[in-house]
Amino acid sequence: MAKKRIDLYFKTDPAWVEVATQDMAKLLADHANCERKASAMATSLIMKYRDRPAIIEPLIALAIEELEHFKQVYALMKAKNMPLREDMKDPYVKQLMKQVRLGRDEAFLDRLLICSVIETRGAERFQLLANGLEEEAMRCFYRDLWAAEARHGDLFVELALIYFDETLVNQRLHEIGQAEGDIVRDLPWASSFH
Repeated sequence: MAKKRIDLYFKTDPAWVEVATQDMAKLLADHANCERKASAMATSLIMKYRDRPAIIEPLIALAIEELEHFKQVYALMKAKNMPLREDMKDPYVKQLMKQVRLGRDEAFLDRLLICSVIETRGAERFQLLANGLEEEAMRCFYRDLWAAEARHGDLFVELALIYFDETLVNQRLHEIGQAEGDIVRDLPWASSFH
């Protein structure tokens, strides 16, 4: 049976929370940008692969939910008098996208699975924040987002299994999961999610 999400081959050290939260304004701005980009990625997949109708409604729902998360992060930032910031290039995503193979079907599968790993990594880090932050309201905020992020990781694999053989999906899950672990292991910690 196919796994629903990519295993994280490299677990984030809980000490990441201390480094990531040294500049909460920067971390929250990065979080807002991540949510906005996740919404945009979902709509981009719909348009690029509109000939795959099974993805359309689930990804519309996902795009709306991610945009709602963006709104929630922005409201939190506004309450704390923190501005949105210009989006910086994400070296994590840039390196992950190098895993996308040539060929329409191959690229479609790889993009779905890369989205899954990004969401799974986000869920892991939300959980670390929910467990490691001192402010109770922030802990609750990230605890609530953690559950949604974990579901998103599952969704992309479920969509892949509609169009691709379970053995192939499992193989690519393993390959992308290993590559993602190597990428995370080598990236320096900062006030960002990746």
